[in-house]
Amino acid sequence: MEFMRLEGEAETKTEIKAIIQCLDGRTIKLSGFPEVLKVKAAEAKVSHPSQHDWDSFFRDAKNMNEMKPGERPDTIHVKDLPTKWFSHRQKDRPSEQVVKRVFENFGEVRCLDIPMLDPYRKEMTAVKSNGLQTFSFNTGITFDLYVQYKEYISFVKAMDSLRGMKLLYIADDEEEKAYTSCIKVDFDKTKHLSDRSIKKRRMEREKLEQLEREREEKVRKEREEEEKRIEEEKRKKEEEEKEKERKRVEKLEKREKRRREREEKRRLKAQERKRLEEERQYQAKIQMEERRFLVAQRKLESIRLLGELFSRIKAEKLSNDLVQRELELEVERRKQLEEEKRIKEDMKKRKLEAKKRRKEELRHHETELREKILKNWKDKFCVHTQEEKKEEEMRERLRKRLQGKKILKSAAVKPNFTKVTASSEVRPASSPPDWRQRGEEWIREEYQNKVLPKDRRLKKRAGHRLHKGMPYNPHMEWKKRLKRKESEMRRWKEWMEWKKQFLYWKHKFSIPVPYVD
Repeated sequence: MEFMRLEGEAETKTEIKAIIQCLDGRTIKLSGFPEVLKVKAAEAKVSHPSQHDWDSFFRDAKNMNEMKPGERPDTIHVKDLPTKWFSHRQKDRPSEQVVKRVFENFGEVRCLDIPMLDPYRKEMTAVKSNGLQTFSFNTGITFDLYVQYKEYISFVKAMDSLRGMKLLYIADDEEEKAYTSCIKVDFDKTKHLSDRSIKKRRMEREKLEQLEREREEKVRKEREEEEKRIEEEKRKKEEEEKEKERKRVEKLEKREKRRREREEKRRLKAQERKRLEEERQYQAKIQMEERRFLVAQRKLESIRLLGELFSRIKAEKLSNDLVQRELELEVERRKQLEEEKRIKEDMKKRKLEAKKRRKEELRHHETELREKILKNWKDKFCVHTQEEKKEEEMRERLRKRLQGKKILKSAAVKPNFTKVTASSEVRPASSPPDWRQRGEEWIREEYQNKVLPKDRRLKKRAGHRLHKGMPYNPHMEWKKRLKRKESEMRRWKEWMEWKKQFLYWKHKFSIPVPYVD
């Protein structure tokens, strides 16, 4: 004996872990066993099909038609149901009405089959290809059941509700005892309640009933013809055995003939493969020799071509460098002229913008003063329109309502020009930031922090000995130095780019051609 399996139940699912921890790894001594047994506890797995199981089964089954009932997931097969719990009048037989009323809780039942209630089911033969099945009727304590629902959702609801469950029965007597029973639930895989199977069972039942009637009527004739039938059966059996022997001999002869044909085909295929392999090897040798000759020829041509190419590149590069240098000097001169022109235009624009901004500030200041004077005059002589009075009343009511509450203000507050005093300065809204303006601000900061202190020191040393016709402008000198620095950096980047291209082509044409052997 390798192991003994014992199953138990707990009151709730939360107690399972505690029970497993107490039992797992312990040892136990049982009578009748000389050795000490080791206990291994684990949670029992529920052997119940999932939705994936029946979906994959009916999807992969080739002899199933999901448009027909019984050949799709709509039938459940329940085993080991207690007979007495579902009986009505006859205690030893279940009642279809009781069973149907119980299983209609999950949905409307289309068809119901209890093989135990069919007296002719014992005599029916099991034909697997036609979907029929035999049942054992050795005991009447339990019975099997097939339930077919009209809708798929009812079938899913029933399967999910019965997963890992036991059947509970509460007696109607005075003690009201409760009993449980383990049942096995599975989906039908044999098309038991399909129209074709039901029709076949009905035809078989009618046939058996007809045979039963004929048997009762012809009992006497059958007894008289029993010996004749036995002799006829023996004769037929002998003929069948002879026919089987003849077919077996023919089958062996055909098998031997097919074996010889297969051997002949294999021999011819082996010869053909050997011939093709020899031809392939011969062609590969020829291609290899041609490849060697071609590689040597290309290597010689590439060496000659590289020599000529480098000489031409050298001459072309010298001429291009001279032309490029002249163009760079011309472009630099033009850019300096354009930069001086642009600086003059920028100075003019800034002066015009400063005048315009000052004019706008004065206009805003004048407007605010006018509004303030008008408001003071109205407050003094109580001259208000009806709309202004309503707005003032609404503002007062809102102030009283919000008194004592915390008010969250937005970060972007609209400026209130009505509360500006005469001494305050009214400025227009600043324009959005401009990258050119930011660059000018940066230059101005650098000028104030670095150039002006140095310029003051130079003026102090020189004693203001500057020519009157050539005014000294440190701001313009600083911008010129920045411009020269930028042009030097640009020329250095162009030189590095040209050098990288030259090294690339030099490296590419200096790589030797590999010799393929």
